[in-house]
Amino acid sequence: MGFYLNPPADDFAAVLNTGLYVDKTQLIQYTNSVLNSAMKLTCVSRPRRFGKSFAAKMLAAYYSKGANSKELFQNLKIAKSKEFAKHLNRYDVLSLDITWFISNAPSIRDTVTDMQKYVIEELREVYPDCISSNISTLPMALAQIGSRTGTKFFIIIDEWDALFREAKDDIELQKSYLQLLRGLFKGMQISQFVIGAYMTGILPIKKYGTQSALTDFFEYTMIEPGTLAEYVGFTEKEVRQLCEEHSLDYEEASTWYDGYQLGTVGHVYSPNSIIKAIYNKRFSNYWTQTETYESLKIYIDMDFDGLKTAIVNMLGGGRCVIDTGTFQNDMTSLKSKDDVFTLLVHLGYLAYDADKKEVFIPNEEVREEFIRAIKNGGRPELVKAVLTSDELLAATLRMDSETVAKLIDEAHSANTAPNFYNNEQALRSVILMAYLSSVDHYSKIQELTSGTGYADIMFLPNRGSDKPVMIVELKWNKTSDGAIAQIKDRKYAQALENYGGDILLVGINYDVKSKKHQCTIENIKKY
Repeated sequence: MGFYLNPPADDFAAVLNTGLYVDKTQLIQYTNSVLNSAMKLTCVSRPRRFGKSFAAKMLAAYYSKGANSKELFQNLKIAKSKEFAKHLNRYDVLSLDITWFISNAPSIRDTVTDMQKYVIEELREVYPDCISSNISTLPMALAQIGSRTGTKFFIIIDEWDALFREAKDDIELQKSYLQLLRGLFKGMQISQFVIGAYMTGILPIKKYGTQSALTDFFEYTMIEPGTLAEYVGFTEKEVRQLCEEHSLDYEEASTWYDGYQLGTVGHVYSPNSIIKAIYNKRFSNYWTQTETYESLKIYIDMDFDGLKTAIVNMLGGGRCVIDTGTFQNDMTSLKSKDDVFTLLVHLGYLAYDADKKEVFIPNEEVREEFIRAIKNGGRPELVKAVLTSDELLAATLRMDSETVAKLIDEAHSANTAPNFYNNEQALRSVILMAYLSSVDHYSKIQELTSGTGYADIMFLPNRGSDKPVMIVELKWNKTSDGAIAQIKDRKYAQALENYGGDILLVGINYDVKSKKHQCTIENIKKY
């Protein structure tokens, strides 16, 4: 039993002792199935606080010869597997937390050298006379042990990409680290000393051109979650059960923390946010407390074409189509809006719909971080969009139609390209973006079937909100009074027959000739 080699099960026991462990041990069933095979190298990337380290601790407790963990697993799902006992505490495990080595190195530049030195020292204690005195690299040390004893190692590397994130401009350090990883995981000889590997990180394995630096790994990311989607993060079913057990409102939990969509599993939540909401008995911004908004601000402030408009649109609940293929899996080779947004998917600031190839802000927790980053960033046009939206919503709610028309004029000019200015769809897009602050209080529904037609946009108050319903009708070269008349004539408010509060009717017309908007607002009670 050692610190890096064959660790005990203490870390996993501590996780179980919290009393809020969600059983993810079926991940072990997968790693068992690929041991000693061509698929034995696994890399899972997820954002911070998504349960990556918990999975690494679980695997170390299960495989390590230095642990006696049968009792820890006996009531968990993996214990029902036919091969549970076959692999339990049977292997030499190397468990390496890269952030630990970074934190304890005299300088971050010493990380790769120090890591190999300390691990080799432990290996020499357990395998005396197996490692030649002149060996200073970990791959060669493991290779010599393997050739002389037949021993194969299960290697766990937690936060494998920490050096790429914390020393993102130190190319030489990155190269030496990649050389170490290639020695461990690339080449014909590794089968002689590696029985399996599990790496966790935030970023996928770095690309050079179109090629991965470690081609033998099977990767599972936020873009391509594959068969491991449900094992890192909480599924909708698991969150519903936790909310029921701990008397939390699931719908409110969904508003705050839902939004990530991973393959066939569907909705996946950040475990950190759900667990803290349970402990604190309240919903709040927990995930983004793990990292300052400064990092998000850097990417928002990048001056790529279309970035500003896309962010404003997503703040208002919209989506943006992107190409994820150009991203080089690092934080410095960003050449386009698509690269920035793909990175933000991996960091957890955006969610990705693989079927539609669209990104969007996943939930209220992350949206708060976007607003904070924008207000403290270097893009005044984004700050203005947010502040204008706050003012627009406030003017609408106080039925100040003149101010509403003026602010929509400004939003239309700022967010619509001149060649699309005289376009009905552009008006709808501008209205949706202009009311981006509405997501704090409302759910937006476009073209809702009601009465004898379709309401253009209906803003329905979120649960617990004291705001009125807003029904918005848009007109082109007509009148805003005509828009109000259409809402009434076609009985759009019939869809709200069970709603007992106030209903604001908002008519907006755009005059192509004057390039001005008119607005009429009425307050009615339930019909």
